[in-house]
Amino acid sequence: MYEVIGGVRSRAFRVIWMLEELGVPYRLNNAAPRSDAVRAHNPSGKIPVLLVDGEAITDSTAIIQFLADTHHALTAPAGSLARARQDGVTQFVLDEMDALLWTASRHSFILPEDKRVPEVKESLKWEWHKSLERLASHLGDSPFLMGEAFTVPDIIATHCLNWAVSAKFAPPQDTVAAYVSAMRKRDAFKRAQAAA
Repeated sequence: MYEVIGGVRSRAFRVIWMLEELGVPYRLNNAAPRSDAVRAHNPSGKIPVLLVDGEAITDSTAIIQFLADTHHALTAPAGSLARARQDGVTQFVLDEMDALLWTASRHSFILPEDKRVPEVKESLKWEWHKSLERLASHLGDSPFLMGEAFTVPDIIATHCLNWAVSAKFAPPQDTVAAYVSAMRKRDAFKRAQAAA
């Protein structure tokens, strides 16, 4: 059985959602970042951590891609052109969405107060708007980021779109709003939310 270390109100949500989509059993250790339970497996204290046969995997994207590959689901096969395209979309979401939200969080409450530059958030919000436009363009009329198949980047993008609400970033419009609304209606998404 897998063990997820980290709370639902963090990137650990991505891992929990993936496990719910896959329908595989797991235990949730709702440990806080930098807690002893986390540092025992990840010296940086960052969450999430996935324990697999006692071995730790860190970083939410690495974890959910590992799970997808292991269970041969929700991903294009490794080494395929489709996988290269999928990985490109994943990297876009990480670079152009997740990174903006993480930087805003760092300058809001994570960094020591004397290291925060709150003014940077306006620039990040401008970039976010551009990223939403690119995401909408990528989606087009497709239900998912990779067309007709729900895959790894859908989990990351939806998590970022939800995170943006609490970060007070621009809400998605039209195509992206419809997309994230559909993602939130997935049964596995609802089960992951209830895992807290």
